[in-house]
Amino acid sequence: MNAPDRYERFVVPEGVSKVSYERDTKIINAATFTVEREDHTIGNILRMQLHRDENVLFAGYKLPHPLQYKILIRIQTTSQSSPMQAYNQAINDLDKELDHLKNTFEVELARHNASQQREF
Repeated sequence: MNAPDRYERFVVPEGVSKVSYERDTKIINAATFTVEREDHTIGNILRMQLHRDENVLFAGYKLPHPLQYKILIRIQTTSQSSPMQAYNQAINDLDKELDHLKNTFEVELARHNASQQREF
């Protein structure tokens, strides 16, 4: 079979950085981030988080090819921010949101388990 091994979808090869940054030379305050070994899941979440930032003029992502396990995230910002700042802020905000979601889930799960034990 011509398909790559499954682990290649998830494991970043040695010497390859997880995220790389390339500034756009034609558009002011624009850049492309290449995120290795990710797909639509991270691309769409990150794009939506970037759209929440009022300094982001454009945010989009694409998968260059189905057999290339990376996404390209394109960001353009106003002069009050930079693409790197917007990217870092979006990652930090998502980290906080996911921590909150995890904590809320764990509290509700513990409460559910406690109520199940009382019934028996």
